[in-house]
Amino acid sequence: MEKNNHTIPHLSSSTAKRLCHVTKPPQPSDQMDNDDEVLLTDFLDRNEAVIDTVFDRIVRRCDTDYDRNELITRALKLGACLLEAGNRSARRCSSDHNGVVWPLSPDLTIKVFSLLDTQSVCYVAATCLFFRSCAMDPLCFADIDLATLVPKVNNAVVSTMINRAGGYLRSLKLGILPSIPAPPFFSSEPLVYSIRNANDASSISWNEKRSRQGKDSSILTRSCLSSLSGNGGAPGAHLRRLHLFNIERMDNTALSAALSACPSLLDLEIVGLAKEICYARHVELRHTLESISGNCPLIERLVFESSKTGRDDGLKYPTCNEFVLNCPNITTLALKGFKLHDYKARMLVKGLRKLKHIDLSTSYSFTGTFLKSVGANGGGDHLEVMILRDCMHLKEIEVERFMVAVLAGEFKLLRHLDISNREGLACEGDWSNRCYSASFIPIKQLLEQRPDFCLVAEFPKGSYIDMEQMTASDMSLLSQSSSHTSDQSVFMSTSDGSYNSDYGSVNEDSRENSYVMYEENSD
Repeated sequence: MEKNNHTIPHLSSSTAKRLCHVTKPPQPSDQMDNDDEVLLTDFLDRNEAVIDTVFDRIVRRCDTDYDRNELITRALKLGACLLEAGNRSARRCSSDHNGVVWPLSPDLTIKVFSLLDTQSVCYVAATCLFFRSCAMDPLCFADIDLATLVPKVNNAVVSTMINRAGGYLRSLKLGILPSIPAPPFFSSEPLVYSIRNANDASSISWNEKRSRQGKDSSILTRSCLSSLSGNGGAPGAHLRRLHLFNIERMDNTALSAALSACPSLLDLEIVGLAKEICYARHVELRHTLESISGNCPLIERLVFESSKTGRDDGLKYPTCNEFVLNCPNITTLALKGFKLHDYKARMLVKGLRKLKHIDLSTSYSFTGTFLKSVGANGGGDHLEVMILRDCMHLKEIEVERFMVAVLAGEFKLLRHLDISNREGLACEGDWSNRCYSASFIPIKQLLEQRPDFCLVAEFPKGSYIDMEQMTASDMSLLSQSSSHTSDQSVFMSTSDGSYNSDYGSVNEDSRENSYVMYEENSD
């Protein structure tokens, strides 16, 4: 049998080396990593002066300017990479160190951080990675307070905070807190009550604000609460408290959508949203009560303060009736600056059986005839505080009849009554004829029967002026009326301090906060 002769071709040494290199099995990844670590360690062990000298020598040996620039660019990128890696490792080491020396466990640290206000949580998160990891826990954002004295927060900040809280969100405060204090009650200067009063938290005119729309990144728009319904409605599902201050771009539709995502809401406070700007009504009392009635049956506290006193006349009988039937747990109700007739006030006070605090300050239209019937048939039995301050149509005779009922033993739990009025109480038959004295109230007999009763009746004559309703002839009398004051003021109280129906709302939160800003296009 013929055998096949295999001839092995002659290979040059260079070819053999290339073939040998190609057929060499790849090195394991661990081996390569070890080689890289050895190389980097050896480089870092070099003396800085040696590296500097060698690098200069290599740069000088480059043949062209292009090669020289390429070498310098690579060196700069490598140096930046090493600098970033060094800083990152230093932060990680510091965080590990803080985690070791910090006396509290992560769970307890999160619990402590959850007791801080929103601003402090943001500061804590900026200290180190360990604190940041704890501060990013949803529990730390359960109570979000982004209300500031000046615009510093936009929709993106609100959305970020709400998304961090998720289903743990319990309280949310947004907007611009009132920064202009009301004038002293006994001031000789007349009170100009209009959109430019204390509820307007900014001294910037509306025309200036309108020209800045789309440019200012610190403006809350109508969609600032849209995140409450995100993620399947988880953020708003357990929200208990919602306070909104002077968010001028809010409207009925956006507020209703937000309330529909908050079925567990217990405390709602709205200040300065009920405005009429550029002939467009923003947030109305009727629409708000309808939204609350349909979506927030558990609500216990409602404070709604309009910045346009007496302008909102949209509240109707069916809305009042639906609100009373669907929200039986209301204990605190404050409707300030709205146009309320006596039958509406009577329906609210008598229908809300658990009502303890009622504040109808600066409201128009009602004369007080509802007062004589709120104590009948069990209505108003739980009332503890009633504030009817600066109600322009409140009649002296109706207050007198109410005080007779109090002395007769009705309203046994009532302990605070405020009937103060900057223009006095209206007299019978002609509301323009004013009464500036509380002499019709048997104060001595009242204090004998109710020693803990607090009656506030202040009547500084000629100090309440509605600028929006003044005529040209009235303007000429402004300086004359400001020079007259009255000494017919009464303040009778057996308790120390005065009562504020908005307890725990604005005063304790009137601090200026700082937050990280994000850019967002305006609605």
